[in-house]
Amino acid sequence: MSDAPRLKEGQALWLLAATFAVAVAGLIYELIAGAVSSYLLGDSVTQFSLVIGIFMTSMGLGAWASRFVTGAERGFTLSQILLGLVGGFSAPMLFLAYGYLDGLQGVLFAIVIAIGALSGLEIPLITRILTERRAMEHTLSNVLTADYAGALVAALAFPLLIVPQLGLMAASLVFGLLNLMVAGVSVWMFRDRIGWGMRGAWVAGLVACFSALLWSEKLVSLTDAAFFDDDVIYAEETPYQRIVVTRWQDRYRLFLNGAIQFDTLDEHRYHEALVHPVMRSLPRRADVLILGGGDGMALREVLRWDGVEQVTLVDLDPRVVAMFRDNGELSPLNGNALNDPRVTVIHEDAWNFVRADRATYDVILLDLPDPRDFAVSKLYSREFYAPLANRLSPRGALVTQAGSPLFARRAFWSVTRTLEETRNPHGVGGALHVTPYHAYVPSFGDWGFVIASPAPLRPPAPLPDGLAFFTPELWPGMQVFDGDTSRIPAEANSIVTHPLVRYYETGWAGWMN
Repeated sequence: MSDAPRLKEGQALWLLAATFAVAVAGLIYELIAGAVSSYLLGDSVTQFSLVIGIFMTSMGLGAWASRFVTGAERGFTLSQILLGLVGGFSAPMLFLAYGYLDGLQGVLFAIVIAIGALSGLEIPLITRILTERRAMEHTLSNVLTADYAGALVAALAFPLLIVPQLGLMAASLVFGLLNLMVAGVSVWMFRDRIGWGMRGAWVAGLVACFSALLWSEKLVSLTDAAFFDDDVIYAEETPYQRIVVTRWQDRYRLFLNGAIQFDTLDEHRYHEALVHPVMRSLPRRADVLILGGGDGMALREVLRWDGVEQVTLVDLDPRVVAMFRDNGELSPLNGNALNDPRVTVIHEDAWNFVRADRATYDVILLDLPDPRDFAVSKLYSREFYAPLANRLSPRGALVTQAGSPLFARRAFWSVTRTLEETRNPHGVGGALHVTPYHAYVPSFGDWGFVIASPAPLRPPAPLPDGLAFFTPELWPGMQVFDGDTSRIPAEANSIVTHPLVRYYETGWAGWMN
């Protein structure tokens, strides 16, 4: 029997509350690590699988190692101090490592292992405290219930409240403070067994974490400085992505999750190549659907055409649209297109929108992110293109950006084949008419697009005035692919197999590694 005094009821209840709090913090750290690695490295399924697997394994190692901890009260308090520091500084360390070191994964795995092992100590040590202090009416089932309840709260709060309100950087520091607050109460409650050295460590950790939180904006600026050469004029973490806009003199760039979306020096080449080949080849272009393109650049090109009566723009992230619609410095970049009365903006996942929508369109433009992971790859699948083709008028057409036929060659031809295998809703048993083409965009390199239509494309109409890149003379050459971009065998993309993600990763890795 332990000589430690029996826990009072309030103290035992505090330990259950502490279990809940540290479970919330532990899962938040895990989600932050998965989100940061997905943002920076792509392929969210792989990154989250690795983070979750390593975290759970490390928790098991921590639970096993708890048997070697002498003094459960001291061990629990120290674990909370260390979790407050390692977990609290996890996001700053990951962002800084990506910006200033050659690789991120070594630092990522070290942080996840440390957090997992420290989290794994918690339940065994709390159970020992309850046992040794004769409070086992609060059984292991109560401890586990508090732990699982905390995990549920964290899972719900992370996308709905924490990321939108705090961002990843501040979130890790806030929950680091939560662990340190648990440690502080433990220092007071178990003061008969906590020495001055640990009390000093707790104070130092609290000061460090709180100071970092106060200076979190400067930490964000420091990481942005590592990523971007130009001045960062706008940066925001949304539930969907990290948005950064940079400026150098009169040149602007948009980055989503660290990947460049446009550079005003050459974005006209991309957007004119996306929009005008399909618009000029249709007899009617009154009703237009744009999926993605929340920056309004593709919309600007669409609105150049006479006869456009209404445009529906579907973009998942309302912050991107708001920034390029309402910001007086950025809205001129798209010609104030997002404020045009003909435009209706809908904030919804493109997959869900297409499956629920019943409207018919003359033109559908897909200005979507690259298929770096399964979540985006489904927007380049047969299962997505089939209902999308049903939304086309019989003489309409759709066009999608399809990545680089040079850097991700097999991925480009996979998108082409996927559209070729999509059923033509206006031709019995037939396939869509598909036209792949490409253009050089300095910010991206050689970039590809694919047009698909129920009927053959019509003779081209005259182009609107004011184009800086696309000309009728350019079009025949854009459909010619040279030796290292020409067609190669590739599977059609499906949500069951997702070969496109593999093609994309393998292609870019061959050039960038």
